[in-house]
Amino acid sequence: MPLDSAQLNAFATVIDEGSFERAAAALHVTRSAVSQRVKLLEERVGQVLVRRATPCTPTEAGQALYRHAREVALSESDALATIGGGQHTSTRLAIGVNADSLATWFPHAMAQAAEGQSITFDIHVEDQDHSANLLREGRVMAAVTADPQPVQGCKVLPLGTLRYRALASPAFMQRYFAKGVTAAALATAPMLVFNRKDALQARFVGRITRRKLTPPVHWLPEAHAFVMATRAGLGWGMTPDPMVQHDLEAGTLVELIPGKPVDVPLYWQSWRLNVQALHHMTEAVQRAAGLTLLR
Repeated sequence: MPLDSAQLNAFATVIDEGSFERAAAALHVTRSAVSQRVKLLEERVGQVLVRRATPCTPTEAGQALYRHAREVALSESDALATIGGGQHTSTRLAIGVNADSLATWFPHAMAQAAEGQSITFDIHVEDQDHSANLLREGRVMAAVTADPQPVQGCKVLPLGTLRYRALASPAFMQRYFAKGVTAAALATAPMLVFNRKDALQARFVGRITRRKLTPPVHWLPEAHAFVMATRAGLGWGMTPDPMVQHDLEAGTLVELIPGKPVDVPLYWQSWRLNVQALHHMTEAVQRAAGLTLLR
């Protein structure tokens, strides 16, 4: 017996929205109706699909079913667009992308993909070293990732390299590194780190000192604010070239050690579905990445 489409959609919407209440609002039904549909679906498959927490997340069984639900919705939307029956609907693309790509080249890809197409985006910001997990969980249908190994059911395309440099303001350099960028200096100089998953600064320190240091850390999870804080002299941090070209030319930011960048190869992983919206997005991502990333 096939799965009930209303139950499947209710379950997927709970995962998208993070709660039964918001799912009910999105579906224009009562919360009890959403709860009943999810309960019937769980009874149908014989497993718990939703972790009732804040936010609601899929169980291991729910992850597989969530991906199925989104594949069905994407294929249905593509079919309606092909036959001209989806004039008043749009195709929703859930995509994982790292914050630095989102702050530089990725919005151009989104705009290109949406031009002349009825596409909406649900962007999940995640570190490039961890964004492939969103694909494994079925939370997104495509992702910018540093992982070249294809997630099951996905194809991988190389995009290019995002180059990071260890930067600080001239005043910060004078204060902490007047005698050179040594292990002792790096151990005391405040360091800017995007979030707990950001390993770029530690990677740079390890490459330079061959040691694991524990300097003071400022956690700053916003790409543009990260650059502003570096420019203001709050700390030193790893920043992608596309965000700081003007600063490097003007001398408002300088490299801790010139010629020692950290290069991060990026890849585009997407579901193996033959749907136009995902195809347009893939082409747009390749074009936008080609204009910004290093080959």
